[in-house]
Amino acid sequence: MEILKELALAFIMLIRLGAVLRIVYCFISMNSDEEKVSSYKRRIKNAIIFYIMAECIWLIKDLAMSYYM
Repeated sequence: MEILKELALAFIMLIRLGAVLRIVYCFISMNSDEEKVSSYKRRIKNAIIFYIMAECIWLIKDLAMSYYM
């Protein structure tokens, strides 16, 4: 059971790191390419939505696990 908890924590950290790196990449790309600013803003918005949904899913999973255990 401990291995599954460690894998879940590693997966959560990977999601967080990936979302932050994607947002940073889009900000850097926005500064270098002025023509595609709206496209990068949309990508940043999608990355933030993905991050919020992923955190909500993990929260619901933790609530369900604590309720049934």
